[in-house]
Amino acid sequence: MDHTFRWQKSSFSDGGNGNTCVEVAATPAAVHLRESDAPGDELVTGVAPLAYLIRGLKAGAGVSARGCRGATPR
Repeated sequence: MDHTFRWQKSSFSDGGNGNTCVEVAATPAAVHLRESDAPGDELVTGVAPLAYLIRGLKAGAGVSARGCRGATPR
């Protein structure tokens, strides 16, 4: 795993103990997501599938697997 990514914490993260947040790192080819308490586990996806998922969650709708293709756990 490449640790040279510039990880950013979500603005919605709990600031309590410092490790209850989601972090994101964007590269030209992919978006990398991880939890700070398990930085060795990443989800790698493209911008379009992630945007589809976020739009669906914001709308309160169930998101089909069709929109999540391309997400790969690492």
